[in-house]
Amino acid sequence: MKRIAILTPDPEDKDYRSRWRDVLERNAGPLRWAGLAVEGRSWADSGDLGAFDLVLPLLVWGYVRARPKWLEAVERWEGEGVRLMNPPRVLRWNSDKAYLEGLAEKGAPVVPTRLVDRVTADALAEAASDFGTDRLVAKPRVSSTAWRTIRWSPGAPLDEGPEGPAMIQPYLPSIETSGEVSLLYFAGRFSHAIRKVPQPGEFRVQPEYDGIITAYDPEPDEIAAAGAVLGAVEEDLLYARVDLVRDGGGAPALIELELIEPDLYLGYDRAEGRAFIEAVRVRLG
Repeated sequence: MKRIAILTPDPEDKDYRSRWRDVLERNAGPLRWAGLAVEGRSWADSGDLGAFDLVLPLLVWGYVRARPKWLEAVERWEGEGVRLMNPPRVLRWNSDKAYLEGLAEKGAPVVPTRLVDRVTADALAEAASDFGTDRLVAKPRVSSTAWRTIRWSPGAPLDEGPEGPAMIQPYLPSIETSGEVSLLYFAGRFSHAIRKVPQPGEFRVQPEYDGIITAYDPEPDEIAAAGAVLGAVEEDLLYARVDLVRDGGGAPALIELELIEPDLYLGYDRAEGRAFIEAVRVRLG
């Protein structure tokens, strides 16, 4: 029987001590149904992963607050010949949202993004001038679950915003109505999608902020946008989640490309994870 490890949070991270277990079971369930042995291993104390036929870092929540340790672990696993998917190279560059700039340079439709060493009033004013709007969003370059993400307009405080290298984007009001659409791909093939809409008065759509999640049938232009994003990546990906929002002109644009630890939202997949199973089987040979 083929053995798969799904990497899970650091047990010392108090923010993720329990709720990841249900997600682990949702990810492992289809694979076990397909006759594969699945085991959870903490990424921070994984032990020997060499006996596993495939290692999936799908639940390495919290790595963003220990990125140097994460990069060291990826390098060690790569040196040991661990069969990681997504590949080690992807697990490195996708951990810093500066990748958005690279994708945009390759022609992918990306929400306009300005990278800064630190968020200051001057940096925000310059971004507002460049973007033609004084309603902005600032977030850390290394972050997840909207951690230290703020919505800003002139006069708003910065104390809850990013503290180091960050990114600034125009605030897109469409997030309040059409929300954020997430398209899931396995081995380059579209599987399913969901839509996340914030609570009234909120702009963050993550479960931590009680975002409203529903199954979703993407529009043709959203499929095309996601295809352009993945085409710009030029990597061998087992899984990918493409998060899109509507820009000021109504076109879908990438807000984030999740290639490390995305929620796969398999509970919203009408095919019950079959595309996920098939992609894993292909990698197992």
